[in-house]
Amino acid sequence: MDDLQPRTAGVPVRPMADTRNPYLVYIAELESPRSRRAMSACLHRLAAMIHTASGREPGESPGERFPWAELRAEHTAGLRGLIGRQNVDGPDGEPVPWSPAYRNLHLSALRGVLRTAWRLGEMTTDDYQRAAAVRNFRGTRLPTGRSVHAAEFAALLRACAADRSPAGVRDAALLAVLYTTGARRAEVAALRREDYNPGERSLRIIGKGDKQRLEYVHESAAALLGAWLALDDRPSGPLFKPVHRSGAIQHRPMTDAAVRNAVVKRRKQASLPPVTPHDFRRTFIGDLLDQGVDLATVQHLVGHASPATTARYDRRPERRRRNAVDRLPFPAVGDTSP
Repeated sequence: MDDLQPRTAGVPVRPMADTRNPYLVYIAELESPRSRRAMSACLHRLAAMIHTASGREPGESPGERFPWAELRAEHTAGLRGLIGRQNVDGPDGEPVPWSPAYRNLHLSALRGVLRTAWRLGEMTTDDYQRAAAVRNFRGTRLPTGRSVHAAEFAALLRACAADRSPAGVRDAALLAVLYTTGARRAEVAALRREDYNPGERSLRIIGKGDKQRLEYVHESAAALLGAWLALDDRPSGPLFKPVHRSGAIQHRPMTDAAVRNAVVKRRKQASLPPVTPHDFRRTFIGDLLDQGVDLATVQHLVGHASPATTARYDRRPERRRRNAVDRLPFPAVGDTSP
């Protein structure tokens, strides 16, 4: 490698007992499956970077076998430099640098596993503090994703209606819940029938940090949800279930990946541009703010810990800036008058 290579070289690789393995303990203590997947992937990448920089083959699951407790400040400093040079393939095949948020996600995983190593007694307080004192990357990016317009949502519902199987009924209800609650896809996948109160049109949702909140579905969404629930008279169990290609409803919960796949399937049938489940969340927040709902109410509806997170979805400042640009004088095409 380069001058960073000596900083990451010299870290031995040896197996560790499971009960003393900071990686296994750290991942096991994370609350959600999605967090466990994300942080596990980050630690595997970080371990692979150090192995590669040291001239070793990473092998399979390098994060699990890596001796995180033996990292010191010089190693984490070198690792930060390696993170700063990572790229992904862009739409045109050209390398695109990792975003600051994605880089900092890896640093967060690194600090987490180091903190676990310290808690397990595998690192001294001084070694832990020095190694974990690696600085975050600066910079921001505009939010990704887009809004789902009402006409697009109507096209999605028509695609579901054209499917006469239970899957079509389910997906119409699923889309309606996403569109009128702004719930995360993992939250929707985890919903149970006991969480839905048809009389109040309310859904009890367990969000990040094991925090419960109540969401309310639109009247029209409640009708679609009722049509789905009428296909299965079980009073308890998962709210949304897989449907076999034969049309049989399977009595187990959908995964969050299955929620995403249902959205992708219906948007392709509706001939719409790419749309994700999280785009419905963006749309829900933006539409409420457009209608004058105060920021604190919207924050509580979507389960954000900070109002600053909710404010990132506010489309009004961008609209004001666009309107300001539209006020600029611009000559008509062909007008060459001074």
